[in-house]
Amino acid sequence: MLKKEWAYREILYNIFEKKVAFFTQKSLALSCFTSISNINKALIPLVDMNAIEKKTFGFSVIDSRKILFYWSSIRRLKKDIIYSTFINLPVNEIENEFPPCLFTGYSAYKFLFESVPADYTEVLAYVKEKNLEIVEERFPKKKGFVNVIILRMDEHLQKFHQIPLTQLFVDLWNIDTWYARDFLVELEGNLHGILE
Repeated sequence: MLKKEWAYREILYNIFEKKVAFFTQKSLALSCFTSISNINKALIPLVDMNAIEKKTFGFSVIDSRKILFYWSSIRRLKKDIIYSTFINLPVNEIENEFPPCLFTGYSAYKFLFESVPADYTEVLAYVKEKNLEIVEERFPKKKGFVNVIILRMDEHLQKFHQIPLTQLFVDLWNIDTWYARDFLVELEGNLHGILE
């Protein structure tokens, strides 16, 4: 994931989870473990699309939906895949075997909302690289339909105890199964009224 995406994640997390809509570049850089220069580069397209309004000491978000859709369109989920395999087990059994991780995609939706809009067969999770060996032991490499997908957990994502809802939205946007759309539509309905 690009470091500018960390900024979009942090901005949207603060708007959605903490109801904060004003930021300074310095505080954002500290929260994202990156430089002010990286933050300023990340903000350029947001200014151009009139999603934020720059002020003397920072900026205000005026259209979080634009930020969410922009981030969704530039996200390249496949580039963050560090391991994948086939496991011939039901998804709930696969989920139960995971080491500490942040589920995303269908599993995350299920755990967050205690329901699913469609059946699913893949389990996606962000895992720290130090836990990758455990994943490989529990889910050895096998040929077949890939249904266990491990994504690199970046330094910024590690600070969250569960997947931010807007990260989940962006990930679902970038999953290529037909039923990802069902999850995405339901999630957008849950976000309605919060993203403006």
